[in-house]
Amino acid sequence: MEVAIKKYLLKNVGNFYKANLHVHTTVSDGDFSPEEVKQMYMERGYSIVAFTDHEVMVPHPELNDEHFVALTATEISTNNRVDCDFSFAKTYHLNIYSPDENKNCFSAFDKSKMWLEHSYQYITDEQEAWQYNRVYDVEDVNRVIKMANSEGCLVSYNHPVWSLQNHSDYAGLNGLWGIEVYNTGCARNGYFDTAQPFDDLLRNGEMVFPLATDDAHKLTDCFGGYVMIGSKALTYSSVFEALKNGEFYASTGPEIFEISIDNGVIKIVTSPVAFIGLSTDNRHLFAKRDEGKLLTEVEFDIAWHLDMEKQGINKNPYIRITVADEKGNLAYSRAYLIDELFDR
Repeated sequence: MEVAIKKYLLKNVGNFYKANLHVHTTVSDGDFSPEEVKQMYMERGYSIVAFTDHEVMVPHPELNDEHFVALTATEISTNNRVDCDFSFAKTYHLNIYSPDENKNCFSAFDKSKMWLEHSYQYITDEQEAWQYNRVYDVEDVNRVIKMANSEGCLVSYNHPVWSLQNHSDYAGLNGLWGIEVYNTGCARNGYFDTAQPFDDLLRNGEMVFPLATDDAHKLTDCFGGYVMIGSKALTYSSVFEALKNGEFYASTGPEIFEISIDNGVIKIVTSPVAFIGLSTDNRHLFAKRDEGKLLTEVEFDIAWHLDMEKQGINKNPYIRITVADEKGNLAYSRAYLIDELFDR
C-alpha cells in the first residue's frame, strides 16, 4: 500500500494567527466602528479580522499593519419570502472574501437587498454600475458563487440553523469554500450549528472547509468562534493564500498543534483535551478518551481503512479531526482526501 512517509497535514509553515472571519461594524448593523473592532480583537490575541458588513464591500487598508490584517469582505443574503415578518423567512447568507484588500465592489451586488439606509453612502460609483437581482433558489445561489469565484473570491455558507435551512437548501450548492460549523452570535441565542452540513457537502464531493466565527454585531457576540491560520507571514496576500488552501483549523477553544501521517498512522497533537476523534466519510470512527485524564497526543492506525478506501468502495473518501475539551468546546480540522494521504 502506498502510504505517505511522515507527511504533515496541518502545515505550520510559519506561525498560526487567530482570526475572526465574520464581523459587522457601524458600516452596517454593528455596534462598533472598524477601528474599535480592531482594538477589541487585538486585545484578545487576534491578528486577523474579516470585515463582512451587509451587502457592501468596504475595504479597510488603513487598519493593516505589521500586527494586524483586515480582510475585505461582505455578507450578502437572499430570502425566500418578502410578504411576511423576516423571522419566518428562510434565507441564504453568504460571505464573500476578496483577494484584493482594496476591492470595493462585487458582481453579485443587489441594491434591493439593502435595508440599512446609512449603508448607502458606501456604495461606490463602480459598484453602482453593477446590478444583479438575486433570487432564492439553489441555481441562482450557485450563479452567485460562480461569479464570486471568477473574481478570485472565497465564499462561505453561513449559519444554516439560524437561516432555517435544511439539506434541501444546501445539498446542491457548488463551489463553496467554507461553511460555518459554529457561529457565536447564533449559538448564544440558541441556534447551534453542527458539522452535519459540512459532512453532507464533503460526501457530495464539495471540498469545503469548516469555519468557526463570531458573526459579531455587539459585545455579547464576540470572542467565541475563530480559526487559527497557518501563514508564512502576517500579510494580506499570505493570509488569503493560506485561507484559500485550507491551512487552518476552526475552534471554540481547543488548540491543534499537529496532524501528520506516517506509514498509515495518524498523529494528532493538541492542547489538553477530553476527546480526540478521527471521522471518515462513513461510520468508521477512530476515537480516544480517557476518563479522568486529559489527552495531548494520540495516534490512530488507519492503514487498513486507507487501503479499503483506495479500492474505491466509497465515492468521496476523506478523514477529518474533531477535538473536544472538558467544557465541550470543539475544534475541527479540514477534511483530508484520501489522495492527500498517499504518496503520489
